[in-house]
Amino acid sequence: MAEAGVREGRQGFWGMALGRRVWGFMIVGFMIVGLVILGLFGQVAPAWGAIAQPDRVPLTVETLQQRLKTPLQLEGQAVLDLRRTRIDLRPDNAEFRTQFYALLRDRLTGSSTPLGIDLSYAQILGDFSMGELGGRSPLYADDPNLVYTENEQTQLKRDRRRIAQLSQLSQSLLLQAQPPNLQITVLRGILRLTQTRFEGNTSFANTFFLSGLEASGASFGQLSDWSEARFSQATSFAGALFRAKARFRNVIFFDRANFNQAQFQDDVTFQSGEFQATANFSKAQFLKAANLSRSQWDGNADFAQTEWQGLTEFDRSQFAKALFLAEATIAQPITFREVRFGQPVNLRGAALLSQVDFGDADFAPGAYLNVSALQFNPDEATILGNRGQIGTVISVPTLQGNETLLRNLVRNFRALEQIPDANHINYLTQKLHLRQLQRDLTGTNLNTATETALQRVGFSATQAGAIATARAQQRLRNTADVLRLDGIDLATYVKVRDRIVATDAQGGISWLSTASRWLLLSGLLLLTGFGTNGWLIFGVGLVAIALYALLFWVIDRVRRFHPQPILPPWDEALWIGIGNSVLALAGLSAIFRNAEYPWLTLLCLGMVTVPLPLLLTLRLYQKGRYHDQLTVSYFVEDGSLRQLRLLINRLPVIPKFPFFRDRYTPIPWDRRWNWLNYIDLSLNNLLRFGFNDIRLRDENLPGIISSLIWYQWSLGLLYIGLLLWTLSRTIPGVNLLIYFK
Repeated sequence: MAEAGVREGRQGFWGMALGRRVWGFMIVGFMIVGLVILGLFGQVAPAWGAIAQPDRVPLTVETLQQRLKTPLQLEGQAVLDLRRTRIDLRPDNAEFRTQFYALLRDRLTGSSTPLGIDLSYAQILGDFSMGELGGRSPLYADDPNLVYTENEQTQLKRDRRRIAQLSQLSQSLLLQAQPPNLQITVLRGILRLTQTRFEGNTSFANTFFLSGLEASGASFGQLSDWSEARFSQATSFAGALFRAKARFRNVIFFDRANFNQAQFQDDVTFQSGEFQATANFSKAQFLKAANLSRSQWDGNADFAQTEWQGLTEFDRSQFAKALFLAEATIAQPITFREVRFGQPVNLRGAALLSQVDFGDADFAPGAYLNVSALQFNPDEATILGNRGQIGTVISVPTLQGNETLLRNLVRNFRALEQIPDANHINYLTQKLHLRQLQRDLTGTNLNTATETALQRVGFSATQAGAIATARAQQRLRNTADVLRLDGIDLATYVKVRDRIVATDAQGGISWLSTASRWLLLSGLLLLTGFGTNGWLIFGVGLVAIALYALLFWVIDRVRRFHPQPILPPWDEALWIGIGNSVLALAGLSAIFRNAEYPWLTLLCLGMVTVPLPLLLTLRLYQKGRYHDQLTVSYFVEDGSLRQLRLLINRLPVIPKFPFFRDRYTPIPWDRRWNWLNYIDLSLNNLLRFGFNDIRLRDENLPGIISSLIWYQWSLGLLYIGLLLWTLSRTIPGVNLLIYFK
């Protein structure tokens, strides 16, 4: 029994020890697996090594000779296969370097058909020079010793013709002699540099790539020089990494240029470069200074989602088509001085952290700056431009989501004392607000409209059903929420967004309140530019003064036609017509020069000033006038003083105290200059300003005439308020006193 107990104890002990050992092995195994995973995913691979690098074979003279004998056919093009090789061109390997360039150059120039070079996934040690590989051709004339295909000759002649024109221009302007017969390197076949790694300096300067270049994912460890290079076919540097300086000075891309996701870790220059087709730099990174001055962009320039960490210059460049900087990050100053924009500049969603300078930039008709959703803080960043111009080219499509941006833009221009630009942004803000109010009044409400109404707007039956189902669960907060629903794409949303709203149901009182705000805001925008246009409000005032001066002259001098006519002489009618025409033309000129919609401005002015006076005047002549003092003017003037007067507190009727009746005498009808009194009366009522204090008499006065005078006097109160408000926002000194006190 004792032995059995001991045996069982030993078995239990060894079982426990074995269990501990198994657990120990499992823990060690987990630790090893964790370390492996950490080693694989915890390290950040360099950009050029994002794709697994294949094993490279050291290139020798014998290997090179073998590969030169048997070109490959890749995508219909004959190329010399140097892929996955390690090419040592360092100074201590001078013999191989000499033979490398000699053998490769002889093979390329000795072929009757174009031959390309494929260096994909290769590693090149030491400096690499393209000038020692391609055939040399005169830059200004044909070379009879070199034979090109008809297509190649056409490409070379196109560039020579351009150079000849530039040379003639420079000679005529600078009186230079004929330039020397320079040489250019011509590579007839394609050059493939996919995932190629250059460890030393690279020089592709003065090279004409007749069949294109493919350098996706290439890495350039030292200086990379592409100055004066020409690319006849589509070129790709997508994902390329430039670790040191990169020079693309005076480069010409005749076809598409793709620098998508390229990274420039040091200074880069595209100065005086030409992009004759679309240029794609989307998601590229410029970590230091970038010089793109005097560059020419004939196609779209796509810099969307780019990152600019250094000083950037686009000075004196030309953009024939659109420039895209959407969602770009601008961390350092970027300049567009004297740049010509032929189409819109898209800054939608960009992050502006420093200064952007559009000084002396030229915007063609139809070109503007789309700054919708721009991330911009005026305390940290600044938008510069010519006073009175930069504000007019800034555009935002909707108010929703851009209120803060617009306020920041106003702060930016006020801090720069560019009051006209700040006022234009204010005007733009109110225009967008008016458009939003109009949609609230006339738009189809996504939260309350029937499916039939939604279909009339532009939704399909399926889409209308999806909207009805979604709003039954939760009301839509804004119109963009429909994009989250199945079956509604961006194209549909763009088609219907100006005709839909997403608000709560409006009652009658709420609708009337919105309508009154729309009406008031419309009048302010049309008549004063929402207090941002002093010349416009002066033009409106001149037209109103001329209109009412003529009206007062008519009701005072044209008393009746029968039984006994009481009419003015024809010369007085001529003078009042000429005087009012001059005033009206001056006002119309100011309106048409300053109003955005001059005809709507005149319509709004007419609706305020014409209907009621016209009805009262027609009623006056319909009733006829039969009272005492028919041959005496209805208007009297204060004859006690002759001076320029500011009549702010003046009422349009004479005081009741009898003593004042001796001071106020009827205006003379027998004077040739009497027509000036009616203009002065209109000035008194509307502007509270005039040479004489002219008012209504208090005896034998038809009530309709009194109503007309009081109506213009009431309009004068509104006009004076609008005028002072506008002047306070447009005169720089007064403006600064108000906004920076």
